[in-house]
Amino acid sequence: MSKRMVAAALALSLAAPAFAGVTGVVEDPYGGRSVGKGRIAKVDQRLSAAFKQGDHCPEVLINLAAIRLQQQDRAGARELYRLVLAQPNVDMATLHGTAWSHDIAKRGLASEMVAANW
Repeated sequence: MSKRMVAAALALSLAAPAFAGVTGVVEDPYGGRSVGKGRIAKVDQRLSAAFKQGDHCPEVLINLAAIRLQQQDRAGARELYRLVLAQPNVDMATLHGTAWSHDIAKRGLASEMVAANW
């Protein structure tokens, strides 16, 4: 799998709202910035724990799917994208603007990396 394919998949899938607090510091509650830079270990632990505790919001699911793709776990990514599609479609802030959760999940499923085992 080429670096270009990984970058394309991540650009399509990362859902990471960034919030500026009173101090002006930008927070990354769903780890999208870290995932986009390949720093996934801590984000994976945090999001996996949230998922196990029942947090199935699209931000958690989509970023976990992006992590699974980096780990070359296509089946795991597919399952997470399907969970997003089973929920209401919501407008999300991403690293590159806004997008609908179902559009992000559909692009992730259609990506070459995931579609290979669809």
